[in-house]
Amino acid sequence: MSSPRSATAASLEPRSARRVGLVRRGLLGAAWAAGGAIGAIGAMASPAGEGRSARAQEVLSQALETRSAAASSRGEAASPEATPAEFDGQRAYEHLQQLCALGPRISGSPGMARQQELLRAHFAALGGAVTMQAVPGRRHPQTGRMTPMANLVVVWDAEAQERILLCAHYDTRPLPDQDPDPVQRRTGVFVGANDGASGVAVLMELGRSLPAGRLGVDFVLFDAEEFVWDDRPEGYFIGSTHFAREYRRGAMGQRYVAGVLLDMVGDRRLSIYQEGHSATWTDTRPIVEEIWGIAEQLGVKEFIPQVGYMVRDDHLPLRQIGRIPVCDVIDFHYPDRTNRHWHATTDVPANCAPESLEKVGRVMQQWLKSRR
Repeated sequence: MSSPRSATAASLEPRSARRVGLVRRGLLGAAWAAGGAIGAIGAMASPAGEGRSARAQEVLSQALETRSAAASSRGEAASPEATPAEFDGQRAYEHLQQLCALGPRISGSPGMARQQELLRAHFAALGGAVTMQAVPGRRHPQTGRMTPMANLVVVWDAEAQERILLCAHYDTRPLPDQDPDPVQRRTGVFVGANDGASGVAVLMELGRSLPAGRLGVDFVLFDAEEFVWDDRPEGYFIGSTHFAREYRRGAMGQRYVAGVLLDMVGDRRLSIYQEGHSATWTDTRPIVEEIWGIAEQLGVKEFIPQVGYMVRDDHLPLRQIGRIPVCDVIDFHYPDRTNRHWHATTDVPANCAPESLEKVGRVMQQWLKSRR
């Protein structure tokens, strides 16, 4: 995520956008032709799919086994009406470790390509309809070459016209520019365990445990949330801005009734205050109240029902351009008010925890159940 300074509406003027949808009806390719979708990823039932890496095959096999075991334990095939599994924080943490083991996942990098392959296999095996939405590339500030970018979209229950958006960014910042060591700021490695992988890991596990309901659900992983080598604003929120503009076109005839952005939710010393924009916008305030109310009901005290910070994040273009009511669930005290792990080489899995991911996942699972 970017800095805690608020963005102005002038820098995020409303533009048109269009919706993701109807993937399972085979309409995505035609509907997104103008918007630049790469195309639908077909069902990946064969573990020996041509061109698939050994790592993607392993992820696919694990997901298929999990799905099969869950259905077997219920004595039935998996279905939208089946009772969802409990959210498993340890498994979410293992996903976080998997992502970080890929190394930095900067937009357009080999690490990002490996991550995309892994995630496509994972969500397809769980039954999601996976697509890649191409994002207009940007020139790399160091090489001058165009950098390919793409949002990863997972659609569940595509036929539903009203939908919920759950999202995170899956790119990592190019450099640990807030590290206390000035040398590391210029040359260090940033793997983004909390700032990048944690939200993705929660969605990877939540895909196994979605509650059934009348509303459709989309997971969207945004590319280029912080494609920046300095703090110039044009490098932020590239993927979410494109998605918001496409959504505003309204070509698919579906709409988001609510959305949640998950960012920096794996902190070992978890403390999630309400984000200032989310808590004050009239259309997102009810979502904030619902989520923190559910946390209180579940006894998750790490969700603190008061405003703690105002953050520039992907929810800004989603709401200001796309008019999607999205609240930001974020722990911007990592590990405390010093925020010393933020954009630093110390943002590693050891400073995240399965218990934190489980608490966030349980709250989100229950919120989805109440909404759907």
